[in-house]
Amino acid sequence: MKNLLGIHHVTAITSSAEKIYDFYTNVLGMRLVKKTINQDDIHTYHLFFADDEGNPGTDITFFDFSGISQKIEGVNEISRTGFRVTSDEALEYWLKRFKKYQVVHEEVTEMLGKKVLYFEDFDEQKYALFSDETNVGVESGKAWKKGPVPNEYAITGLGPIFLRINNLTAMHKALVDGLEMRKSQVEGNLHLYEMGEGGNGASVILEVVEGTNRGVQGYGAVHHVAFRVKDEQALSYWIKRIGMLGLSNSGHVDRFYFKSLYTRMYPGILFEFATDGPGFIDDEKDYEILGETLALPPKFRHQREYIEKLVRPIDTVRSNKVFEKEYL
Repeated sequence: MKNLLGIHHVTAITSSAEKIYDFYTNVLGMRLVKKTINQDDIHTYHLFFADDEGNPGTDITFFDFSGISQKIEGVNEISRTGFRVTSDEALEYWLKRFKKYQVVHEEVTEMLGKKVLYFEDFDEQKYALFSDETNVGVESGKAWKKGPVPNEYAITGLGPIFLRINNLTAMHKALVDGLEMRKSQVEGNLHLYEMGEGGNGASVILEVVEGTNRGVQGYGAVHHVAFRVKDEQALSYWIKRIGMLGLSNSGHVDRFYFKSLYTRMYPGILFEFATDGPGFIDDEKDYEILGETLALPPKFRHQREYIEKLVRPIDTVRSNKVFEKEYL
């Protein structure tokens, strides 16, 4: 119960909430399951894209901080977000889809025993699609049934998360001694670590490079990565463990949709621990209208009228639309 179960979510920064909604909905075919605010900065949207039901381990979220500059790439940063598709054949579909929608991408390659396809969005945010064809480990999520991508080719969840670092010894200590992960494979300068049942949904890939210029966060960068814990009991274990390691941390944070802990175990990289529940289907939103209206955790609901004046309206209604499955 205390083990980390896998990747819970990734939170990134975008230059435009409207553009990222369009990209994820119409190009990547992932479902917006929650449109809410940054709970630490209510002027800022926080958009959650996930699988059909918003299951843990499937969502990438975005802040759209006003006036922020573009990222500067460097070392000691979360450098790329992985996603999962069911098969090698699905990667061939995505090659065609990226060409159709003029998405910057590379060719399919093999890395650490898995087929993978690199691509990026309009902010130069970097991603990788991993095939689950030979994968063994944590189950993935479910294709968005009403989205534009055929179910058999759809993105089903998060894959390995890439960290570009220049101190392998320190990060190994953080992941293995601190987070109880295990090192499972090395290929060139890539070092694969796994947690829980392992596999694409429970992996961190370290890209070890030389250099001292640290990455600077901005739009196109990843803000933090969160790891799954089963429940609040498991979260309490990690709060105590992180404290015993002498690391500064946030303590228990109630995000309503999940409970969290934040800490930095390595310079420049923010780790979060997040519970699997309660989830995104709550007292305000049922399955059919996930992400269609501005959702607020209970502690902000008395400010709804004020908050709705702060954040510009974005049309995310989809329940009255029909997406044709695009076979290419």
